[in-house]
Amino acid sequence: MPAFVGAVKVNSVGSSSIFHIGDVYAMSPVSSAKTFAGGGSFNTGDGLTLSLDQSYTYVTDSDTMDQTIMGNA
Repeated sequence: MPAFVGAVKVNSVGSSSIFHIGDVYAMSPVSSAKTFAGGGSFNTGDGLTLSLDQSYTYVTDSDTMDQTIMGNA
């Protein structure tokens, strides 16, 4: 539905955000991330007890690009 919009002030827009005023068919922000984590890294809850003796995370990643994002389709 068309509308008239007055003055708009945008202080900042993050890299994975969308700012659009007006008619639009679809908006779909796209992002990708790579996370390396060792044992016990993503535990959540109350009263956790972890015992990780000599826990190591070895990362060998020779790729220059794992997931490219071209356009926003």
